[in-house]
Amino acid sequence: MSTITTNWRNAALTLALLWVATAALLHPTFLSMAEIWERSETFAHGYVILPITLWLAWRMRRDLAAIEVAPDWRAMLIIAPLALGWLAARIGGVQVAEQYMLVGIWIASVWLLFGTAMLRAAAFPLGYLLLMVPNGEGLIPPLIEFTADFTVGAIKLIGIPVYRDGPFFTMPSGEWNVVEGCSGLRYLIASITLGVLYAYLTYRTLWKRVAFSLAAVIVPIIANGVRATMIVLIAHYSDMKLALGIDHFIYGWVWFGIVMLLLFSVGMIWREDDDGEKTAPAAVAAKLAWRPIVALLAVLALMPLYEARVAAKPMHQPDLQLPAGTAGWTREETSFTSWAPHWHGMDEQRDGYFRKGEQRVMLRVYWYGAQRQDAELINSRNIMVPEKHPIWRAMGRKIRPAELDGETVELAESRLDSRAENQRLLVWQWHRIQGRDGISPYRAKIELAFSALLGRGDEAATVIVAASYVNDPSEAEKALADFLAAYKAALDARLDRANEP
Repeated sequence: MSTITTNWRNAALTLALLWVATAALLHPTFLSMAEIWERSETFAHGYVILPITLWLAWRMRRDLAAIEVAPDWRAMLIIAPLALGWLAARIGGVQVAEQYMLVGIWIASVWLLFGTAMLRAAAFPLGYLLLMVPNGEGLIPPLIEFTADFTVGAIKLIGIPVYRDGPFFTMPSGEWNVVEGCSGLRYLIASITLGVLYAYLTYRTLWKRVAFSLAAVIVPIIANGVRATMIVLIAHYSDMKLALGIDHFIYGWVWFGIVMLLLFSVGMIWREDDDGEKTAPAAVAAKLAWRPIVALLAVLALMPLYEARVAAKPMHQPDLQLPAGTAGWTREETSFTSWAPHWHGMDEQRDGYFRKGEQRVMLRVYWYGAQRQDAELINSRNIMVPEKHPIWRAMGRKIRPAELDGETVELAESRLDSRAENQRLLVWQWHRIQGRDGISPYRAKIELAFSALLGRGDEAATVIVAASYVNDPSEAEKALADFLAAYKAALDARLDRANEP
């Protein structure tokens, strides 16, 4: 075995050990990715991303071995912000962000150890590592909306009468609901994972790779709309006997397989083969320096230590009592509805039921004294109605401005319906953070993370109010506006005091 070959094997082993050490220092993040791969069929592909990356690097081994390598300390200008970003995301409970930071540090460590030329040459295999991160659940609402629009539009075009209300639509043969499993996210992620790899291996020019990768995004979204339409039509024309049980999912995967086969077959028409055998470039010795490795590990070791210091800060116990009724609104002991928000992990919860004549309002306050995993203000599990709830249905949600106590506040407005109880609700929700109201999850996460990072605490609250209506949601809107005009100032004062350590 030549000295050069031995040097490169040692260099590869050193990089592997550095990646393992990085994953060990930031182990909660790596374990959170592995946990999602294990329990979610949508993101199970995460297991194969690293092996595929290593295989791609092995295919390029002769070209990579010919690159003159040298440590590049400029990479620390990227690694340091990534490490701080990991810390902020960890403290703020932004799991997907901390996972991207971990993978980003892996990629930047190649730059640090081997230099810019190696980073550029191995750009695709390294970039492919980003697909390890289980991300995409935020696309579910717009994908559901698109699928519902596509399906209902196609059914109307055929001439079948259909009535739609949010993700629900009714036909003469029965009722349908576009749920999370119908969004097509699983097909989309699988298509992207396979599509970008196919584009890289099949083409040599950049524009063809980009064009096919875009097709791998667009085609499955449209194909999912077609799939949903076909399933509805099969069920409709079979008197609701077919495409309703397990065959619903079988048809979906069979259709996805056909679509991907067609996509790859069409893509093969413009394939670009290698220009025959190439003379392998001469390999050069790979010499590594230990100082960059020590510097990287030292920076990373500080992050969990600081996180532990922040986590050790005791949570104060607030005096979070709701104000009494005012301006004609009186407190009641029992609720006028069986519905309750589906929230998790709050440290304090306060419920109130109020009445003014025929108007009745429910108030819920969820207070978080510290943001941590599964006990955080912003969490995808915090929803108004769980999917397939036996009684309540979420008919729609939008972000809108509202005049609350003399100021304009961005809030989330949801419409809920219960046919079993013959009741409809209009629900408003917003966050109260450091004396300000809003609903943006991104702003909330950033503010809370940096507040905790600077030692100022990350207390916050969600406020939810609901009122019933018969036909027109404006009936409930007037009740909510009247209640908040009388009540919000006193509620804000109590929340702001609760958020003071």
